Amino acid sequence: MSKPALTDLLHAAVAAVGGVERPGQVAMAEAVAAAVDDGSHLLVQAGTGTGKSLGYLVPALAQGERVVVATATLALQRQLVERDLPRTVAALKPLLRREPQFAMLKGRSNYLCLHRVHEGVPSDEEDGLFDPMEQMGGPTSKLGKDLVRLRDWADETETGDRDALSPGVSDRAWAQVSVSSRECLGATKCAYGAECFAEAARERAKLADVVVTNHALLAIDAIEGAPVLPSHEVLIVDEAHELVSRVTGVATGELTPGAVNRAVKRSARLVDEKAADRLLTAAEGFERVMELALPGRLEEIPEDLAYVLAALRDACRQVITAIGDVRDKSVPDEDAVRKQALASVENVHGVAERLLEGSEYDVIWCERHDRFGASLRVAPLTVSGLLREKLFAERSVVLTSATLKLGGDFNGVAASLGLAPEGVADTEGEGEAPPWQGIDVGSPFEYRKQGILYVAKHLATPGREGSRSDMLDELAELIEAAGGRTLGLFSSMRAAQAAAEAMRGRLDFPVLLQGEETLGELIRTFADDAGTCLFGTLSLWQGVDVPGSNCQLVVMDRIPFPRPDDPLMSARQKAVEEHGGNGFMAVAATHAALLMAQGAGRLIRASGDRGVVAVLDPRLATARYGSFLRASLPDFWYTVDRNQVRRSLAAIAAAADA
Repeated sequence: MSKPALTDLLHAAVAAVGGVERPGQVAMAEAVAAAVDDGSHLLVQAGTGTGKSLGYLVPALAQGERVVVATATLALQRQLVERDLPRTVAALKPLLRREPQFAMLKGRSNYLCLHRVHEGVPSDEEDGLFDPMEQMGGPTSKLGKDLVRLRDWADETETGDRDALSPGVSDRAWAQVSVSSRECLGATKCAYGAECFAEAARERAKLADVVVTNHALLAIDAIEGAPVLPSHEVLIVDEAHELVSRVTGVATGELTPGAVNRAVKRSARLVDEKAADRLLTAAEGFERVMELALPGRLEEIPEDLAYVLAALRDACRQVITAIGDVRDKSVPDEDAVRKQALASVENVHGVAERLLEGSEYDVIWCERHDRFGASLRVAPLTVSGLLREKLFAERSVVLTSATLKLGGDFNGVAASLGLAPEGVADTEGEGEAPPWQGIDVGSPFEYRKQGILYVAKHLATPGREGSRSDMLDELAELIEAAGGRTLGLFSSMRAAQAAAEAMRGRLDFPVLLQGEETLGELIRTFADDAGTCLFGTLSLWQGVDVPGSNCQLVVMDRIPFPRPDDPLMSARQKAVEEHGGNGFMAVAATHAALLMAQGAGRLIRASGDRGVVAVLDPRLATARYGSFLRASLPDFWYTVDRNQVRRSLAAIAAAADA
């Protein structure tokens, strides 16, 4: 029996979701099918409106092998599982003569733990279920009410997935009814193993043709060696511009006095007094040193810090051994208490040991937080080698996003993923690099007709700190011309707050500010209320989808270079320079280009959208790297004429009001 044509399958799927077939979507589907057939790797830049989800789902479902789809955001996971996959599978079933199965899989801590719900948190945990005064009259605190709701929900939910709970609960409340993989008793030892939500999700994934997961679980599967994803022949990474950041996050270790004290508390009743005292003494020494620690990178561990870390590592090792040797049936729910204690102590031991090793491939730094105090962090200098070895070795990989070409080609993103420049077979004696191809399938939008890129060339170059009165004047004039309708993307929360305060004092338009309400509520209000402005920082650069006339001006206050004192970014930049490369372009400019491309992508979300992206940083027009950054943005009509852009904004606003 002949296989149905890919174009017929795509046509059926597009009709099923109520979409419109795009030339870019067809080109993407054909490229994905070819990569899967020959086992190669593919980078696909697919602009907003291309319909990239179907561009990879249709060829993936058609080829019949197991596929894992990893995304960065919850919104896209939900779209795939609740909308795109059910409709696509139903549409393709008559043509394929089979019904592909799909499932979602997340890390264990995303699922409700029935053991925790019914047996309670081990008694050494710092948070009780209720405040003592609440026992008679029921919970009155927010935590207590959340926990009562979670207990009721446990009897109703079919999946136990945190993201299915609406409205959600705080991280603190969720931590009381969930466990990490290290804390889990295991299905065979747990009284609730047969009903376990996380185990049920794993079983569904094992039987599915398509498994939808997140970048973090993909990273854990690659890094930790113990597979958490089912075996698969094809991996599709959507929102792939986020992958390196998410993998770096998973591979980063953190050590705080709070975490060390929890390890002390959880293990104290399970070990002999000598081992417990040794760990307590080491914890106190670590806390004293951290009280005086200064923020910044540690190229070498100071002697006093090295001493307390060694004491902590050795005390943890003794406690881990002792927990395995001692059994105490007087401890209620001993297995759960023991598992939780081991997880805490092993984490402290592992990070302390890694810090002391001081690998040349790691970056170590100290951070200070007003609320949480000091912490030590250790992250890989690069994850490219890890991704090259673990991600691309045994399967065909497709990576897609609206922003993968930076400065006009794929090589910058490819290098961060461990791939050689396109067309180069090997790199620096590391053996054969995985073959790959990059394609840009474009966008259905006519960017040069729909949008303007305006650079305020006349403004002063922004300094590191201090007020920018000329920038605020420019911002007010642009918002006035646009009639509100402005998404303000700022490089720091301080800058966003200062701009919001200034605009509220000058303009009649409502100005919403990130942090004053939940992000979802702010975006809904911005999308619904014409003339409203929304100001914020990093999550707004990538997380806003407001088609229509309520977002006609996207403003970036400055080029979003990483901070000069960012320990990880500056270490990566230095490493590139030591190997003869241009560290600024490879790290700082690439970071800024990616963010700016994402930010500019907030403007044109539908074929009828019109508007302006305004960058209030003259360096985009005057600096040598400006052309690289501009080449990373959508191909808008470009101007530095402030009068022209005000006339254009006024005309766009008038058309929206007509």
